Amino acid sequence: MHIHILGICGTFMGGIAAIARQAGLRVTGSDQKVYPPMSDQLRALDIDIIEGFGVEQLDLKPDLIVVGNVMSRGMPIIEEILNRKLPFCSAPQWLYDCVLKDRHVIAVSGTHGKTTTTSMVSWILEQAGLNPGYLVGGVPANFDVSARLGSDPFFVIEADEYDTAFFNKQAKFLNYRPSTLVVNNIEFDHADIYKDIDAILWQFHQLLRMLPANGNCIALGHDTYTDQLLEMGCWTPVTRFVAGRSVTGWSAERSGEDHLAFYCDGELQGECYWPHPGEFNIENALAALLAVTSAGLSLQAALDGLATFRGVKRRMELLGDFGGVRLYDDFAHHPTAIQRSLEGMKQFNVGRVLAVLEPRSNTMKMGAHADQLSAAIAPADKCWIMQPDGMSWSLSDVLDTSLSVEVMSSVDAIVALVVAAAKPGDAIVIMSNGSFDGIYGKFRAALSATFAE
Repeated sequence: MHIHILGICGTFMGGIAAIARQAGLRVTGSDQKVYPPMSDQLRALDIDIIEGFGVEQLDLKPDLIVVGNVMSRGMPIIEEILNRKLPFCSAPQWLYDCVLKDRHVIAVSGTHGKTTTTSMVSWILEQAGLNPGYLVGGVPANFDVSARLGSDPFFVIEADEYDTAFFNKQAKFLNYRPSTLVVNNIEFDHADIYKDIDAILWQFHQLLRMLPANGNCIALGHDTYTDQLLEMGCWTPVTRFVAGRSVTGWSAERSGEDHLAFYCDGELQGECYWPHPGEFNIENALAALLAVTSAGLSLQAALDGLATFRGVKRRMELLGDFGGVRLYDDFAHHPTAIQRSLEGMKQFNVGRVLAVLEPRSNTMKMGAHADQLSAAIAPADKCWIMQPDGMSWSLSDVLDTSLSVEVMSSVDAIVALVVAAAKPGDAIVIMSNGSFDGIYGKFRAALSATFAE
């Protein structure tokens, strides 16, 4: 069978392509921006990629066209597919029909922590001697690939609430039919898709309605919107968890500098090595441990897997140490994620934390989180923020003037100012969900020229 994927170079769509190839299908695809590393990964799998969305690629005559949500009505290739009545489906639908329907699906949902928790669950199962399938919206350091078909019953998937395709505006996670569901947290996001938090909660509610009674729901405790979601109805056993020792439910707290202790109803259950900073990573670890143990894995196997988890690329990833100045790449782009990542780094780093932020997501550009931005960057000792081109509002107008923050319009100017301000012991944290105009390489070059690596 030959499938052709429109929008193949995104992390999710590239993962779909890799899984289809591993399943023995012929796979081709196209995208507007074909560049490494995804293009290299796909070509290594013998997947031909076409630049752009020209109608002529339909001459390949695939058996099925898998349509990514980057595609929309009015695009010539979409209109031609519809006019010719060619067979097509969304990527989540293809994944369920061809991969997930006969597997034990562990879905990790929530506004924050999905990629990291999905990676943790996949690695714990791997370390336990299994061969799980997985699809992660990033690259786990333990695997170095973002997706795998796997051969065991378990399939772990990052389940986000973004819409499915131009012809299906339901959340993607409604396609996956999980047996085990993690709800890490819920906040308002994706303002380009949802008008308010109630619209997001409704999608999550539909997901809970599909969760089987003999399944498992693992949910963050003391989380306003997660509480509200569960009050709307849940027909599946629910296990709640919180960071910080609690006398009810599951909890975890640091034990010394580099260990994590896990408790149930206040009683110690076990400990493991844990060098990862931040309360959010404790929550992620709890969610992962509960997901795998509720699915049948032993607690000790879960602890052993967590102890060897190495993190995820672009999630507070250390890019280099330049004479004591450490450079980090972090994907955080929602105010809560920005704030909690910076708080974690402040606990972890002995020197100053210098934050460099690009408000790149559609939600941020629309100004939906403008009133939260000052609190988000407050943990940093100093912050430089890029004012994106074409944004209709000014960052300077909403930021607290008491903060040490500068709004900039040039990546080169940001690099020059930050490097001039840096000194040994500092951590420079670049926060963006995109390429940030090549800022990573520019920082490496400037830091190498100024400090001994």
